[in-house]
Amino acid sequence: MGASRRRRSHATIVATVAAIALTTGLTTGCDAVSKALDCVQTAEAVADSVTDLQQAVENAGNDWTQVDESLASIDENLGEIGDKTDNADVEKAVDDLAAAVENVRTAIENGDETPDLTPVTDAAGELTKVCTP
Repeated sequence: MGASRRRRSHATIVATVAAIALTTGLTTGCDAVSKALDCVQTAEAVADSVTDLQQAVENAGNDWTQVDESLASIDENLGEIGDKTDNADVEKAVDDLAAAVENVRTAIENGDETPDLTPVTDAAGELTKVCTP
């Protein structure tokens, strides 16, 4: 009977270890999926903010408040993505978009009433691309 108990005990240990390994694998996989979804959702928010920025620049006239708000929104969303990722491609896309936003901000501060938004839209497109699973 002692050998039978040892076999059951061994089988129980093996089953427990297998369950823990499977659970850990699923948790890790879910964490990766969760991060990817966070990236996609935030990239979509960035894309919306870029659209808002384009409209704000077109309608700015003498009131640049909407442009400033759009730039701040993009910066905030980029911060969220940067905090949630350890992916080098995503980090590069975030850095590129942040630089493009800063260039627009500088152009506006220097009196440019029609800043070139192409680098912002291009960088936002790249961010969306690298965030898409």
